[in-house]
Amino acid sequence: MGAGLGFPTDMLELVDIEATEVQRGVVACALYRNGRRERDVAVEEIGALAGRDGGIIWLGLHEPDEALLSVLKAELGLHELMIEDANQAHQRPKLDVYDNVLFIVLRTGQLTGKEIEYGETHLIVGKGFVVSIRHGASASYAEVRQRCERNPELLRLGESAIMYAILDFVGDNYFPIIDKISEELEGIEGDIFRSSRRGKRSSGFIGCVPGSSTCAMP
Repeated sequence: MGAGLGFPTDMLELVDIEATEVQRGVVACALYRNGRRERDVAVEEIGALAGRDGGIIWLGLHEPDEALLSVLKAELGLHELMIEDANQAHQRPKLDVYDNVLFIVLRTGQLTGKEIEYGETHLIVGKGFVVSIRHGASASYAEVRQRCERNPELLRLGESAIMYAILDFVGDNYFPIIDKISEELEGIEGDIFRSSRRGKRSSGFIGCVPGSSTCAMP
């Protein structure tokens, strides 16, 4: 609908700005049915589609703002405390249940060069929808989505299959971190033993005679 149809230009600009703000933070949003991706959908559509005729909405968000979370709350009828938690990073890992909807907090980690970076993911899982919300350092879940889409039999299992795939991906990303920490610990252990051997060689003592206050010197 254009400005020539009677809408003030400043009102149209406001509508455009609001639409852009609502979509900011959306990584992917799609409808799945019978194990296959049916189509991409807007966040404003998910309430009408989630659970309808066996459809599942899989929505991926990255650091969404309050405007986007407000739309999410309205569309899925989510508990206000859940939305408050979803808007706050730096939480402890936990599992909460709000009106048969799961809210899961995961600590994520990834190896960037030689540095270990940690982030956080929130999962909201209910009948007909899975929402992942990433905060901070976290590998994209696009790979998880692609893997699931290549396996329709897995996707047919529903929301729990998507949730498991994300949990598995988060866990797998810790293996390179564990390997790096193990290598560093082995290096530290080696330095300690080498230092200990040098200390013994330089002490100058061969041994002490039991019951005597004198010790043999080399």
